[in-house]
Amino acid sequence: MNIPVRIMVLDTWDEFAVSLTADTPIDQLKSQALKAARVRQPAGDYLVKFRGAELAEPGMTLGASGVVPNAGLIVMSRRRVPAK
Repeated sequence: MNIPVRIMVLDTWDEFAVSLTADTPIDQLKSQALKAARVRQPAGDYLVKFRGAELAEPGMTLGASGVVPNAGLIVMSRRRVPAK
């Protein structure tokens, strides 16, 4: 079953609409989003959030994470960026 989701990469403020299978690993989704946004930092420096909570990555899938169709996911840096 495919799950349509919107992924926002905060470093570039790019949003991508994709349709992924429920068994897609979260870390694969994150890597694809960073590549599409042309982010060059390692994927390990980023996390994925859904409804304000970080999604666990090792072995976790979209379906197991409770991601619903048309959900908004955010890919953001693990390190906080200081405000100027």
